[in-house]
Amino acid sequence: MFSKILIANRGEIALRIIRACRELGIRTVAVYSTADRDAGYLDLADEAVCIGGPSPSESYLNIPRIISAAEVTDVEAIHPGYGFLAENAHFAEICRSCNIEFIGPSVDAMRAVGDKIQARHIAKQAKAWTVPGSDGPVADEQQALDIAHAIGYPVIIKAAAGGGGRGMRVSHNDINLTSAIKQARSEAEVAFKDGTVYIEKFIERPRHIEVQILADAHGNTLHLFERDCSLQRRHQKLVEETPAPNLDDAVRQEICKAAVRIVREANYVGAGTVEFILDASQKFYFLEVNARIQVEHPITEMVTGVDLVKWQIRIASGEPLSIRQKDIRQNGHAIECRINAEDPENNFRPSPGTLTRFRQPGGLGVRVDTQCFEGYRIPPNYDSLIAKLIVHQPSRREAIACMQRALAEFQVDGIKTSIPLHTRIMASDGFQHGRVHTGFMDNAF
Repeated sequence: MFSKILIANRGEIALRIIRACRELGIRTVAVYSTADRDAGYLDLADEAVCIGGPSPSESYLNIPRIISAAEVTDVEAIHPGYGFLAENAHFAEICRSCNIEFIGPSVDAMRAVGDKIQARHIAKQAKAWTVPGSDGPVADEQQALDIAHAIGYPVIIKAAAGGGGRGMRVSHNDINLTSAIKQARSEAEVAFKDGTVYIEKFIERPRHIEVQILADAHGNTLHLFERDCSLQRRHQKLVEETPAPNLDDAVRQEICKAAVRIVREANYVGAGTVEFILDASQKFYFLEVNARIQVEHPITEMVTGVDLVKWQIRIASGEPLSIRQKDIRQNGHAIECRINAEDPENNFRPSPGTLTRFRQPGGLGVRVDTQCFEGYRIPPNYDSLIAKLIVHQPSRREAIACMQRALAEFQVDGIKTSIPLHTRIMASDGFQHGRVHTGFMDNAF
């Protein structure tokens, strides 16, 4: 087991990792930008090192400064959290070349699943369904038109690298396909320095289902069941829950088995998530692999009782999994609402500022993952997530009621938040009856 770990991230995930390390008896080094110098979790780390200015490029994306901090503090491993450098294979390669363990999959596995075209090939080798589309990069507009005519409109153009909804465009006809390709390529080039795109059939009104996996270096791979992440806005998740409502149990078992086959085919080691889309007939198609811990991992922890961050660390240190598939059960129902510092009534405009009031909800089955406190200033430089509100109850009906109560208790003043929107979502007929899809927010709100 490691004796000291550097956390190359910020906010609630940095705090989450610090807590896991403390319980494992591991010392921690927190790095921070000048914008985060007042973050409360810095006091909980054993050491804290400022690595640069407020912009991500100056700090949390600055590989030389992170490596320098790791070397100065003499750590054995780096935990990247999620976002920033978490899925950067080059960063992982540099870490390991400096004899610092990267808490994540191997460089080869990261590169394989990080390239969405290659990931599709891996899924096919694992005998998982993939959405009809191109077998590789789209070379030119004529090829795109030929593929679109073969599979039928609508189609979606996707960047081969990256994620987060960037480098994606939907096309319904020949006229806008050309412009969609140009826009997707341009956006991907700016975001990922890679303008490679491919084309798929666009599945309308799908559900977004993902499967949590753990795999060690000793040949053991298991799943921790599925999460429904269909409630999204512009490809950004708002609400997640597990088990997925109204999902046939046979489909649940098949989708989880497919996820295990895919990560085995990729020689993947660590914690990760295999994402699928589910059509109206409950046929599922492989979407992508996220080679990191997910924002929504707490709901899986709540229903399975498995600490995913601890297992990330144990696996990276070389330990074999001591749990087996038969040990994993879904107990009860969990829901997570992402509380963001943004104004839903003003086109979700970011709302940084000072928290004049921050009163968290509590009670049985309520968990709040946050770095915030009264008087804390939300910086404008990073993702707008300020808290994850998680509830766990014996049934979905009880979980929804608990979430509604917790949202009503959550008092945040000084900034605008997404709490009112989440309150409306919980009360909506579509959510109440588990009839949501990735376009639900556009249609219902």
